[in-house]
Amino acid sequence: MMPENPRPAPTLSGASALKPPLPLLITGIAGVAGYNAFHYFRARYPGQVIGTRRADNRRLTGEGVAACDIHDPTRLESLFQQHSFAAVLNAEGTCALRSCELDPPLAWRINVLGVANLLRLLQPTTRLVHLSVDLVFSGNGAGDYLETDPTDPVTVYGKTMRQSERLVLDSHPAATVLRISLPMGISFNGHAGAIDWIQARFQASKPATLYYDEVRTPTYTDCLNRTLERILAGSNRGDGPFAGLFHAGGPRQLSLYQIAQIVNRIGGYDPDLLIGCPRQAAGPIPPRAGNVTLDSSRLAAQLGSAPFTPWPLDGSQVPTDRQWHHVRQGDESPDLLINTLYRNPAYPGNGPERPDTDHH
Repeated sequence: MMPENPRPAPTLSGASALKPPLPLLITGIAGVAGYNAFHYFRARYPGQVIGTRRADNRRLTGEGVAACDIHDPTRLESLFQQHSFAAVLNAEGTCALRSCELDPPLAWRINVLGVANLLRLLQPTTRLVHLSVDLVFSGNGAGDYLETDPTDPVTVYGKTMRQSERLVLDSHPAATVLRISLPMGISFNGHAGAIDWIQARFQASKPATLYYDEVRTPTYTDCLNRTLERILAGSNRGDGPFAGLFHAGGPRQLSLYQIAQIVNRIGGYDPDLLIGCPRQAAGPIPPRAGNVTLDSSRLAAQLGSAPFTPWPLDGSQVPTDRQWHHVRQGDESPDLLINTLYRNPAYPGNGPERPDTDHH
């Protein structure tokens, strides 16, 4: 069964004053971004949000959850006929890098064919937000990618996500394509997200090897949910404020090794379990991207404010060197990790109150 709502989703500053078109379909709720968005929107608009999970994912059940493979056109069409969706948040996609490299047809079927199936069912007025990813870039440069920079993915996953972007932008001009980085939030199964995998290794007293030179711009899902709501509530017109391609990365750049340092230290795990190396030492499968940090100033300009706080929110939780995670303050614990890394302490109701800092 699906766990209860992982946290309340009240109307807060930063949430949209306008409603998105309803009913709303959210695809891919087994992933971190989709799972957290599903709970957020279900709490905001009870009975008007449907989420899809793959047909073979029988553990993910609950009110509003529909078993539907996005690459199954018959089942997808039936779902649209039943609910007449006015808006769609497409968070579906297979992002397992190694699996995509070893089975490119599978990656294409979900990441490209599935999007094509979805697009065929949309009315011109249907509001569509499609989630893409920073891995459409190689990261071989200095990062801080703009929407106008050429894409050059090094993985099958990145290549199929680039194809799906093009499909959406060509077929549905009013759509919004958001390139996100690592969404930091709870997952339904405890291993679907970046924090999950790293924490699971440490909890099991197993080593985790992460890269010094793969750099991302992670975001709290708490921030992403509110951003998605504002975008979904935007104009349906092709020249509307949120039509087109936008980068949606957080303001803090962190390597995968630094992210693992944060999880290790805040969770209170054995610091010797963390191993760092350059991505060149990772082996050929899957290939690793480098600095794929995103410049999200275009999105901030359209919204009128910065949509994301840094992750982690507290600057004292940011590594200062490669041995930073060996130093302990005495308050580290899995509970602290949940309330400061999975949840954004800036939002009421997401965990214990925290002291004011200069890192907001």
